[in-house]
Amino acid sequence: MLTGKGKGMNKVKMEDSLGVVITGGTKGLGYALAEVFISVGDRVVICGRNPQRLDEALYSLQLAKPYGVVYGMVCDAGNPQDGKALAAFAASRLGRVDRWINNAGTAGRLKRPLWELHADDILETCTTNLSGSIMLCAEAIRLMMRQPSSPEPVYHIFNMGFSSLGAFFSRSAVSHKASKRGVAELTQFLSGELKEAGITSIGVHELSPGLVQTGLLFQDASEGALRLFKIIAQRPEKVATVLVPKIRAITGRSSRLRHQPPIMMLIKLIIEIKEVIGIGRYFLLMKKQAGMPRRQ
Repeated sequence: MLTGKGKGMNKVKMEDSLGVVITGGTKGLGYALAEVFISVGDRVVICGRNPQRLDEALYSLQLAKPYGVVYGMVCDAGNPQDGKALAAFAASRLGRVDRWINNAGTAGRLKRPLWELHADDILETCTTNLSGSIMLCAEAIRLMMRQPSSPEPVYHIFNMGFSSLGAFFSRSAVSHKASKRGVAELTQFLSGELKEAGITSIGVHELSPGLVQTGLLFQDASEGALRLFKIIAQRPEKVATVLVPKIRAITGRSSRLRHQPPIMMLIKLIIEIKEVIGIGRYFLLMKKQAGMPRRQ
């Protein structure tokens, strides 16, 4: 049995160690998820488009978790050949892939109205988010179908799409919102296809991390939006510590895993705003009192 603790969770027995693939795992939430999976004793493959950033992420993970098992390769989620190579790489390094997390995504280079976006920007966003998720799901299923079968889902794929509510409140470009809504539909339709085909070993799920403090969220945000995000958005490390146990314990064909219910985010926002307003009033009162003449 592995000893020690990581991120507040007990390490798992060697026979319970999972093989995990995380796309877009070189920074932000993907990196944080990888770190927590490694902490509990799972074997992890990460990938990213930037070779230098991939090397830095692998070095950082290996330095932080010297007894952990982590591999990485350069992979563009929107490139079909890269997807095939990633699946082959994961199978050769992990032996068995139990969890595949399609985390790679982009909001585009600019947050602008559709008619102000360049065609290349639109294509890259939709290809990475939607086409990439579709192609990677296909590769993950082909890989998992070659593994020992089961009457119940034991291998699970996770996609990060937008709910209708999430897309409504997002201030990102139309190409981002539309492609992420498509990812949500992909998850639903793919689960139905697996059921119709009688493939019982694989589950497909939607992963909803909520608002996470990443460069993707802060990109082109106004000063007011930045203040709001810092109040209601969570750090990637905190989100990962909540999501990883849920991902590891998942059962069934299709479900939606949330970091926290939307109502909790709303409650937190109300509490934080009340505290900010209260503090503001306190300092305003103190300022007024300091300026008042003393009684003789």
